[in-house]
Amino acid sequence: MEFFRTLFVSVICRRALWPLVATALCIPVQGLSAQRGEMLTLSEAIELTLAQNPQLAVFPLQRIGLNGAAQTAALRPAVNLGFESEYEYYGPGDGFSAEKELELTVYLSSVIELGGKRQARIDAVNAQRDLLIADEQAKALELLAEVLRRYAEVLAAEELLVLAKEKVALAEDTLEAVTTRVNAAASSISERMRAESALANAKLSEQGQQAMLGYYKHALSALWGDPELDFAVDSRELYRFGPSASFEELYARAKDNPAIARFASEERVQASKLRIAQTRSKPDVEWYLGYRKNNAEQETAVMGGVTVPLFTGQRSRGSRLTAMSELDEVVLRRDVALLQLYPQLYLTVVSREQALRTFYTLQDFIIPKLREALKEVDRAYRRGRNSYVELISAREELLAAERSRIKAAQTVLLYGAEIEQLTAGPLGPPGTESRK
Repeated sequence: MEFFRTLFVSVICRRALWPLVATALCIPVQGLSAQRGEMLTLSEAIELTLAQNPQLAVFPLQRIGLNGAAQTAALRPAVNLGFESEYEYYGPGDGFSAEKELELTVYLSSVIELGGKRQARIDAVNAQRDLLIADEQAKALELLAEVLRRYAEVLAAEELLVLAKEKVALAEDTLEAVTTRVNAAASSISERMRAESALANAKLSEQGQQAMLGYYKHALSALWGDPELDFAVDSRELYRFGPSASFEELYARAKDNPAIARFASEERVQASKLRIAQTRSKPDVEWYLGYRKNNAEQETAVMGGVTVPLFTGQRSRGSRLTAMSELDEVVLRRDVALLQLYPQLYLTVVSREQALRTFYTLQDFIIPKLREALKEVDRAYRRGRNSYVELISAREELLAAERSRIKAAQTVLLYGAEIEQLTAGPLGPPGTESRK
């Protein structure tokens, strides 16, 4: 099963630029739904999750907030309109004339920003937009990997239910063989009682596996907000593995995945904060221009002036140091993430290869021999040449091997999902086709 193919089909429903596809795809999600009892494919589960999971719904809201911040950042300094009035007051008996002794001043004032402060604010918002896109891509990849993990759990649970039913059938065959021998006085009644108990336990196991299948289905459909949905899956998908690229190629891709690329966006955000701190060292010039009229003196005057703050460079030194330290911290955290990425990816790739070897060894060699061995032991038991203990032992060995095969297949898919999340791309080499 190749996760990237289904991811490509579903990711076109998101309005974002994904590094997983060659171009930006902007097709909105419309009319997505899953009907009760219908077959649910992996691509449909991914589409439903991308369209309806609330963890992704927050990003459009944040994008609206950044649009508002961009409008605010682009504003130029406001122009202020001011009025001043002054009445002269003479002592008692001196008289008072509001008309003749009024002095009125009207003026405009504003600030001239120096040092590119407005552009620095705009660049800071744009950097935050890039960081938001990186966060959205990383969260979407995380959700997509979680969809595959839960879908693989459903597939494995379906196969384990089939195995549980096979266990019941084998227990019924064993009980029939034991009953035949007991009726022929070739075995004791205690063997039949043990066979009846084994059949009851097998039915209990089947019921328990049925309950676990329901739980895994609920866990999967909860990703798109419908935990009560009942659906069917094609459990054969559990055994369809896609090709795998070399570790060197996967590691080269992993260095560009959204989780690592996010550091570049975060670095741009911190760099823009540093530029804003640097622009604050350039003082803004305050100016005013006004008109004054004095009725008492019959005078009018035009007035104006500028104000320049002093020592602004020293006052902004602390904010520059803070911004520089935060920028250096981002670079260090990126280096640490790259150092941790190598062993994490290597362990995942090696573990997947080991799970593949386990699966094919069980499927192609061990299980066929155990099936033949069970047939031989069963025939020998019916003829009285083997004991009941040997029959039960052969049956349990086969069931254990079948269970291990299912778990190995599930492990292959889970490690594949982790690799694709780390590399943000297909598990196999570029251009490979899915085995679906």
